[in-house]
This record gives sequence, structure tokens and C-alpha cells, in this order.
Amino acid sequence: MTGFKTPLRIAGGVALAALLLALPAFGQDAPAEEAVEAVEAVVGGETPLQTQYILNSFLMLVGGFLVFWMAAGFTMLEAGFVRTKNVSMQLLKNITMYSVACIAYYIIGYALMYPGDGWMIEGILGAVGIAVLEPVGLSPEAADLTYATVSSDFFFQVMFCATAASIVSGTVAERIKLWPFLIFVAVLTAFVYPIQASWKWGGGFLDANFGFLDFAGSTVVHSVGGWAALAGAIVLGARKGKYNADGSVNPIPGSNMPLATLGMFILWFGWYGFNGASQLAMGTVGDIADVGRVMANTNAGAVGGALAAAVLTAIIYKKVDLTFVINGALAGLVSVTAEPLTPGLGTASIIGAVGGVIVVLSVPLLDRFKIDDVVGAIPVHLFAGIWGTIAVVFTNPDANLGGQLVAIVTVGVFVFVISLVAWLILKATLGLRPTAEDEDLGLDVSEVGVEAYPEFK
Repeated sequence: MTGFKTPLRIAGGVALAALLLALPAFGQDAPAEEAVEAVEAVVGGETPLQTQYILNSFLMLVGGFLVFWMAAGFTMLEAGFVRTKNVSMQLLKNITMYSVACIAYYIIGYALMYPGDGWMIEGILGAVGIAVLEPVGLSPEAADLTYATVSSDFFFQVMFCATAASIVSGTVAERIKLWPFLIFVAVLTAFVYPIQASWKWGGGFLDANFGFLDFAGSTVVHSVGGWAALAGAIVLGARKGKYNADGSVNPIPGSNMPLATLGMFILWFGWYGFNGASQLAMGTVGDIADVGRVMANTNAGAVGGALAAAVLTAIIYKKVDLTFVINGALAGLVSVTAEPLTPGLGTASIIGAVGGVIVVLSVPLLDRFKIDDVVGAIPVHLFAGIWGTIAVVFTNPDANLGGQLVAIVTVGVFVFVISLVAWLILKATLGLRPTAEDEDLGLDVSEVGVEAYPEFK
């Protein structure tokens, strides 16, 4: 690349000269020296606050686009892992679940999660109120130029809230009715997720008192979805025919592995926004370099998880299991999410690889307890999320193991207990499961009325 240096310098000099000539006067007779100083302040010094504000907001908007696209990833992953007769139900659940999550977060969740100085119980319970955006045509004088727009922040954060709900959907697939599921999602996204997230990202007690570190949400997002899914799987019970009386397992293959693989790659792609935009700023050289570092480490975590799952399944089962490799990549992503900034590429790959190993070993463990997780979301998001939160202490000198463990336990107990109570109430009132006949027929027919693959009926 050395041969390009001279032309680049010439081009840079021409561009700078053109910029100088185009500058307006800084008064009636501003001398050229003042114009030069103004250019040097922009080019060689710190980025002006207004520009930082614009760049920070832009990063969060782009990150929000990418995290939104993860909804498509979850949808395709679940559609591939469930049986043909339940595909439309999973598609419908993901569309309606995302919509419910956005409304619940707007009306209640955002204020609970980011109360500012308006805590109802200091550091524990946030404020009551709906999300309010900045006025149209915001002036620089009225903006907090040290951060980003309220609208870009809300847009980014609501995607994380919806992601937590998406994790639950796959675990309880093929045996839950639509409306009780959506009611649970409303409870999760309006109250459970925002309250625990406020304890860290809203400046609550886990952040202030225990120094809990979770860069993009191995615990705050992924473990939360995993705990809620675990409670749901326990209350619902397994799919008919999954387990035998003697404890043996009857595998229930998914309908479409290409679709599941596509879903995994969409999630992998969206994770660059999930982790990268969680830097929350790119208005300085240091910030944008860190964004790039986070994205590179995010990719390394996924690679480590996929390869570890491939090697381990080849050793244990004598064949490489595609479903484990898919979930191994996702577990690697979850594992590195708690701290994707401070590791090097090798360390990030190892952290992700441990996540892949966790998936391969924990799926049979769940089966031993007859916990039926259709897509493997509990190993991927809960178990790998716990590991990733602990792994922060190995690369970030500001982390302490005690604080990380306190946060894991606190969030886990809170989410699991509230979720368990909510599931039990829904079971006792509306009922959670369709009839055995409807499950045999398939939820596409009994609940949705539109079959995904009618020609295979």
C-alpha cells in the first residue's frame, strides 16, 4: 500500500486547500490565519460536541436496524427447528410478540429502565411514565450534546427488550397457545426486563454498589430470556412423545435445517449492531476504534463457538451435528456479549468456544430433567450468558468476581420467580396448552388457520 501514500497526500492537500477557499469569513475581514486555525481545530483537534452528538445518534440508529433484523433471525431459526405443522404458529408468535414488546416498553418499560433522577425506590424501582421523544426540530442548545438523541436511544433499547422476549418463544414452541404467551410477553417486557435492566444500565444498585459489568447484555438480556424460558418450560411440560417413562429421549427433528441455518446467520449479522452499537458513541477516534474492536471480537466469539461445537460433537457422537453447531455459534455470541471490548481476538475466540462446549454438554442435561427446549435457547442464552458474565473478570481489570456473581444470582432469582408466578397464573386462569388433539393436529391448523406447508399435509 506504500505506493498510494503520495497520491493520498496530494489529494488531501488539494481537499484542504479547497476547504480553506470555501470557508466563509469569520467577520467582515477575518484573516486567513483564523480560517486555518478553525480548520485545524476540526481536523486536528477534538470533534465538536454537535458532531459527536450526530455520530453517536447515528451509531445507535444503525445498531437498532441491525438488532431489529435479529427478529427475522429468531423467526427463521425457530421455523426451522419446529415441525412442519407448527411453523406458521412460530411466524405469527414472532410478529405479534415483537409488536407487544414495543408497545409495553413504550408505555411502561422505558421509564422503569431509565428513570434518571425519578426513582420510585432509589436504585431498585424506576419511574412510572411513557417514553417521550425530544421535540421536532431539536436545536443544539436544547440537546444534551454529550450523548445522543432520545429517539435513537429509545429505538435502540426497545430492540433489546424485544430480543429478550424472542428467546422465550423458541423454548416453549409447539405446545403453547397464542394469547397466554402474548400476555406473558407483555409482563416480561413491561416490567420484568426493564426493572432488572435498570439495576445495571439505568444506574441502579447492581451498577452502583457491586460494580457489575455487562457491556451488551449476556445477563441483562440473554440470561433474562433464558430464565423466563426455563420457568415456562417447567410449567408447560414437554411435548407429547418427547420423553419415555424410562427416561429415554425421542428426538423430534426440525422441519427445515436450511431455514434454521439462515436464521443463525441473520442473528450473527445482527449481533454486530447488538454489541457494536452498545459502545453508544463513535464521535471520537477512540470510540470508533472501540466499535471496530467490539465487532471483530463479536465475530471471533461466534467462530470459536461454532468450531468448538463441531469438534466436540464429532468426538462424542462420531458425527458433526448441525443443530449443535448452529447453537454453538449463537452461544459463542452470547458468551462474548458481556465483554466484547477488552479481549483480544484469541481470547474472544476461546470465550466463545467455551460457550459452544456448554451447549453440547447441557442439552443432554436438560433432557435428563425432562425439560423440553425446542430450539436450545436455555443452553444458548441462559447457560452461556452466565458463563460470559463470569468471563468478564478474565479480561476487564475493573470487573470483580463477587460483583458478577451477585448480579447473576440477583437477576436470576428475580426473573425466574416472577416468570414462574406469571406462568402459573396464566395456566390456572386461561390455560397454556392446547388440547392433546390440537397438538397432534398442529398449531398451524388449530391456532392459526394458515398452514406453512399445505402441500405436505
